[in-house]
Amino acid sequence: MSTRRQFLSQSALATGALAMSRTASAGAPEVPTRGKKEQTASTKKGFWPDGARLAISLSLQFESGAQPERGASSPFPPIDPKYPDLPAATWYEYGVKEGIPRLLEMFARRGIRVTSHMVGQAVERTPALAKEIVERGHEAAAHGQTWTPQFSMTPEEERASYEANVRAIQRATGQTPVGFNAFWMRGTPRTLEILQDLGFLYHIDDVSRDEPFVVDVRGKPFAVVPYTLGMNDIINFESRNYTAEQFASELKNEFDALYAEAGGRRRMMSVSMHDRISGRPGRVKMLEEFIRYAQRQPGVWFARKDELARWTLEQAGT
Repeated sequence: MSTRRQFLSQSALATGALAMSRTASAGAPEVPTRGKKEQTASTKKGFWPDGARLAISLSLQFESGAQPERGASSPFPPIDPKYPDLPAATWYEYGVKEGIPRLLEMFARRGIRVTSHMVGQAVERTPALAKEIVERGHEAAAHGQTWTPQFSMTPEEERASYEANVRAIQRATGQTPVGFNAFWMRGTPRTLEILQDLGFLYHIDDVSRDEPFVVDVRGKPFAVVPYTLGMNDIINFESRNYTAEQFASELKNEFDALYAEAGGRRRMMSVSMHDRISGRPGRVKMLEEFIRYAQRQPGVWFARKDELARWTLEQAGT
């Protein structure tokens, strides 16, 4: 019996205790904020906890099921939007039927935890999968309630979307999200203040650094755990048509360079996976080979983004 089947057979007994422990861990300190000043973390206690040399942050986008019926991007040629794109829908379904389950098995084999950015509608359509992600020890982060771009919303619509997203994740997983990723990273000038009001600790919609940092939002600290476009499957597989081997080479080169830099400054490597893209069998094999390679190097910490955010907030200004 596979690890996943064993997990599912035991989950009914474990659900209560696990949900309570996840909720407690996600109860998070009172939210910090966004602004224009940035703070770097002190190194009095080392760059990372327990003397770790390099942090690696894996993002798993949980989006399948929330895409629009018509006009959603996919590998298929464009279709007149007056018709539903039925083949594209099956491409997205792969993410929840095959991609995420396969990735969860691999994460379990390697003993690592990741952050899953969950669209509310996707969670509502497959709540059991969202629950499993959290019960396996991964973080549930917010990714908006729908695929509607945040940048075109009114302030009231934007707040309502985030509130609905939080409720959807809470209902399915028992965890309250403290991290946020906007639609294609494009929030609004109001986004961080709204997130602060709702109790969030960090966002990832920034690609300006290879380390987390803190910004000021209305006089309070708010963490930024930078995302990646370079180590991103939707860019490399769908836009550049990389093979799994080419992406693996990119990952290894990025890791080697950051690991060398990490001897003298705080460094974090970010990797982005989308349910329907990185969940292909050959790509999971490639990703596992990279993780195994990184784990053979001393001082590598695979961390959830909420762990990175909290550490950064604790260190800032000390």
